[in-house]
Amino acid sequence: MTSEQQKPSAEGSLGRANRLGLAQNSYKGSPSTLCAGCGHDSITAQLIRALWESSVDPYSIAKMSGIGCSSKTTAYFASLSHGFNGVHGRASAIATGSFLANRKLLHIAVSGDGDTASIGLGNFLHMVRRNLPIVYVIENNGVYGLTKGQFSATAERGATLKHGERNDMPPIDCCALAIQMGCDFVARSFSGDVKQLVALLKGAIAHRGTALIDVVSPCVTFNNHEGSTKSLKYAREHEEPLHEIGFVPFYEAIHANYGPGESKEIILHDGSRLVLKKLGRDYDPTNRTAALSLLDEARQNGHFITGLIYRSATPSPPLDEVLNLVDEPLALLPDESLRPPAGAMVDILSRWM
Repeated sequence: MTSEQQKPSAEGSLGRANRLGLAQNSYKGSPSTLCAGCGHDSITAQLIRALWESSVDPYSIAKMSGIGCSSKTTAYFASLSHGFNGVHGRASAIATGSFLANRKLLHIAVSGDGDTASIGLGNFLHMVRRNLPIVYVIENNGVYGLTKGQFSATAERGATLKHGERNDMPPIDCCALAIQMGCDFVARSFSGDVKQLVALLKGAIAHRGTALIDVVSPCVTFNNHEGSTKSLKYAREHEEPLHEIGFVPFYEAIHANYGPGESKEIILHDGSRLVLKKLGRDYDPTNRTAALSLLDEARQNGHFITGLIYRSATPSPPLDEVLNLVDEPLALLPDESLRPPAGAMVDILSRWM
């Protein structure tokens, strides 16, 4: 892990200071290189805001990611924090090791639907069952954005790609899986619903255990519509290019503002539609059976339920309490506490000789 050594300050930053005396700019990262209008950038903005409003010390954050468009997100917020970009699907496994070494850090993992629900599914489920204290954000767009937009494991059955290919596989619902594996904080949101997403992120930051937020995040890249003479498909059929070049046009980020209990149809950049339904105030998120039934009903109706889906009334003990770790983080223990003396080794060997 690495950490920049510059001391954060509110001086020269726009906006008011939080309880630590830091402006919101202190939680920003590098400029994004994602496509203009990508829902992932909206999630980044809300992560910055949630960390700032929660007055989290930037030096106390450990960011984890794997491979994919989503895994680039960790470079775009909290540049003063620690970070580790791992191999595909292993963010949850790396976060587990990092937490065991230093549980004083706030661990945040940003993953994708492919990174989590495909190659990383086994690691993800074991992280959940261990109740690792972590804010785990899934940027869910239903496609593999870095490999030309194939269906991911979360794509709905019946969904079609821009060239007409139909998805005949049932989707994996990470929220339902997390609840079944014992996760005490499960939520779903939409990248354009700023107010809801910030509130859920702040709740996840305060939660002591695994906090999963599955965020529906539209992809703007693979939406060249059929019939356009400027589409990539048309160019390939009618031209003889020297090499493949793709262009991603500018799109405005999609935002949604609707009340509790209401449904809203979202028209995506390629003209396709999805229906969001926000949980009402009469919904009880502490009912585990009702939460699973709700997700199953939503899947059958083609809806994406957003809000706090499940929050256990009796939270399970987090991983460090289950393992009865020592008070001082292992990463901070001196060598004499970690390395047994020569006499101890001689004693151990003598028992087997």
